[in-house]
Amino acid sequence: MPMIHLTAPAGSLTDEARGALLKSLPATLLKWEGAPDTAFFRAQAWCRVEEVAGGGFSALEDDLPRFRVDVTVPEGALSERRKTGLVTEVTGEILAAAGLTDGDGLRVWVLIHEQPEGTWGAGGNIVKFKELAALAQGHRENA
Repeated sequence: MPMIHLTAPAGSLTDEARGALLKSLPATLLKWEGAPDTAFFRAQAWCRVEEVAGGGFSALEDDLPRFRVDVTVPEGALSERRKTGLVTEVTGEILAAAGLTDGDGLRVWVLIHEQPEGTWGAGGNIVKFKELAALAQGHRENA
């Protein structure tokens, strides 16, 4: 169920950079969740890049581009260490894609939303984190 949603000002990313982020951001999220690198888990990691028209996404002080990343994961999927690693790596990916430097890091916000147990449905069923973790373990053992 990992989902990552990047909101960015229109024109702040090239088509090539946007396309690369659509692939790299969910892969980074799966890595920090500790999910196995299998076709099944890659198919469950979704990414959306939404561009906001000029003037629709800014700060009070200036009009420099800002980036908001909303990450949705099952509750308990990320330890504090994993959250820190995810935020650091995602921030770096976005800065690089936008041609910015580490000094621009405060222009990237990463918000982690933990979905409480019993509130995620897929395939017409409620998905339980415990069952998903067991499935991941089975994929690791069969790899």
